[in-house]
Amino acid sequence: MAQRSKRYTSLTKKVDSTKQYSLPDAVQLVKENATAKFDESVDIAIRLGVDPRKADQLVRGTVSLPHGIGKTVRVLVVTRDAKQAEAREAGADHVGFEDILEKIKGGWTDVDVVIATPDVMGELGKLGKILGPRGLMPNPKSGTVTMDVATAVREVKAGKIEYRVDRSGIVHASIGKASFPADKLIDNIHMFMGSVMRNKPQSSKGKYVRGITISSTMGPGVPIVEAVMTQGAEKH
Repeated sequence: MAQRSKRYTSLTKKVDSTKQYSLPDAVQLVKENATAKFDESVDIAIRLGVDPRKADQLVRGTVSLPHGIGKTVRVLVVTRDAKQAEAREAGADHVGFEDILEKIKGGWTDVDVVIATPDVMGELGKLGKILGPRGLMPNPKSGTVTMDVATAVREVKAGKIEYRVDRSGIVHASIGKASFPADKLIDNIHMFMGSVMRNKPQSSKGKYVRGITISSTMGPGVPIVEAVMTQGAEKH
């Protein structure tokens, strides 16, 4: 087990791991614990009562956070000539087709989101072993395979994020920066939680939400009362 720093150990003493905090109290505590020399991200982890090994219990979705996540999202659009100008005008950081495919084959993946038009997926799909493990493979369900590349680029730049339950049944996401005002973090969290609730699989039985934690990049997790999930769904 990795040895914790004195700074981290001192921060854990401020969090009662046996307690579930209200959302405002949890956000305030996370902000107070974000004492690193950079603007730490605020992350959320939701433990779900699903079996990700079953296709009908795979929780995934996209959501546009009202206040963004506080970082510049690097967007790559893979498309043929006809759509490339549209992608650039919308703000894509990298645009191309054959030249981009060659770069990816060489190991280049220095982007956060990849958007593609349907006509190039046959070629792009061959690079799944490179893009897949990095969570970069475009998917129609997340809106990253589309002919409307301009809208897709603008949405991602404005704060649209994609999430997917992992093998352990946990959904992770970044929902802002520690420098955000508390009310903006709370708005983003409610929006994210509402989306996760709406994507509950019909085949999921028993308790759907088994735990919620928020934390800063370098800080300890703070448990949140699970009723916040229902509140998020009601708000959005």
